[in-house]
Amino acid sequence: MQSKTPSLPPALTLFPFLKPPARTLIFYQIFVLVITFLAYASFHASRKPPSIVKSVLGPTVELNSSIIQPNSSSMDTGWPPFNGPEGTHRLGEIDLAFLLAYSIGMYFAGHVGDRIDLRLFLVFGMVGSGLFTIIFGLGYWFDIHSLGFFVGVQILCGLFQSIGWPCVVAVVGNWFGKAKRGLIMGFWNSHTSVGNIIGSVVASGVLEFGWGWSFAVPGILVILVGILVFLFLVVSPEDIGFELPGMEIEMAVEMEGGETLERAESEQAKLLGMENSESVAAIGFLAAWRLPGVAPFAFCLFFSKLVAYTFLYWLPFYIRHTAVAGVHLSDKTAGILSTIFDIGGVFGGISAGYISDVIEARAVTSIVFLLLSIPALILYRVYGSLSMTMNITLMMLSGLLVNGPYALITTAVAADLGTQDLIRGNSRALATVTAIIDGTGSVGAAVGPLLAGYFSTRGWNSVFLMLIVSIFFASLFLIRVAKTEIKRKLNEGKWVANSTTPQ
Repeated sequence: MQSKTPSLPPALTLFPFLKPPARTLIFYQIFVLVITFLAYASFHASRKPPSIVKSVLGPTVELNSSIIQPNSSSMDTGWPPFNGPEGTHRLGEIDLAFLLAYSIGMYFAGHVGDRIDLRLFLVFGMVGSGLFTIIFGLGYWFDIHSLGFFVGVQILCGLFQSIGWPCVVAVVGNWFGKAKRGLIMGFWNSHTSVGNIIGSVVASGVLEFGWGWSFAVPGILVILVGILVFLFLVVSPEDIGFELPGMEIEMAVEMEGGETLERAESEQAKLLGMENSESVAAIGFLAAWRLPGVAPFAFCLFFSKLVAYTFLYWLPFYIRHTAVAGVHLSDKTAGILSTIFDIGGVFGGISAGYISDVIEARAVTSIVFLLLSIPALILYRVYGSLSMTMNITLMMLSGLLVNGPYALITTAVAADLGTQDLIRGNSRALATVTAIIDGTGSVGAAVGPLLAGYFSTRGWNSVFLMLIVSIFFASLFLIRVAKTEIKRKLNEGKWVANSTTPQ
């Protein structure tokens, strides 16, 4: 297979002062982080409208509380076909349509992303996502009440959205080595929560003008950021003449290891079906699954994303229909208040990344966060309605613990696995590995909101029980990997102790 030929962004031609040697490698690393951060934040901002408008579209619900917040009505009239007795089921089904298309598209997007210009592919996904987000909102102005229309639009939007993640992770993986990757990725991956916050605030802010605006404005936003990506994003250091980060170190290690190391890696590559350098450049789908650690983290992310996306799509609806200190909040206030969960997620991603860098154990860090999130969710369900202060505190804590491992696995772990020594640190395989991990997680993301739509009719305790069981299974998949990490650290400690003992 012939390698893809990257195209330089137009801004480098228009503004020569952006080219090396006028700009250093560090400048471009920061520049790429900022652009990809904005890109994926805009993707997530355009995913928030369905969760914000759920309480407006959903079934008629009598609010029995004697206290109702101003700008809130005692009766939500809804929007056919979502306002019937099975309205929450229909809302869960449009979430499923989007997320199932997203998860399926993710596998293909990563495979394609390894083979074509990532910048153009990313822009294609952003423009398509924006257009179909806007088209969903047109249902308000054209008075559309067909379930098929909304499902179809969500399927197409999900396919375009699936392009984003493999592309941005592959680009960032191109520009950064493994040193402090967890911390860097922790800060960078806050784009997910930042995008959710922006999407929630924007969609909630224009909701009073009609729910169609809650889709139109985020859709326009992602298209505008897509234009920015087209103009400025440089996919790889090699494209503008920089040396790949850490290349000299990797070459020195290979030389020091000599023929024994080379022969061992060659045999491992053959077992994975990568007999030559061309196949390594664009790793096969099944070969990527067989890379060490990919499957356990992928299945862990299935359950982690199930939990995270249930909150993403249903938290504003839950807040709207659960009295806080005896007060039912308005749709706008519930949407804005839900951003507290994402603020906690920002700190969760950063802290998980930092801790995993310090202890050099991604799986152990993930398990600790997952297990601590179980009591946090129980406390939020039981005591979150007592007061606004208690609600905000427990919601932020839940967001920190739930989003910590989710952020860690989708970024630092995926980057580690996609650039491990077995494939000689070739980040061309990174988009495929990232797509496998996040694609598997996205299947869980599709299942979670659908189940929440069905279980919520039986009471919210059923939904929280589903979330707790999912977290438990997520931690189970990482136990073996965590054991390996602990044994490795213990062996390293023994080696250091032996090496410092006087002879």
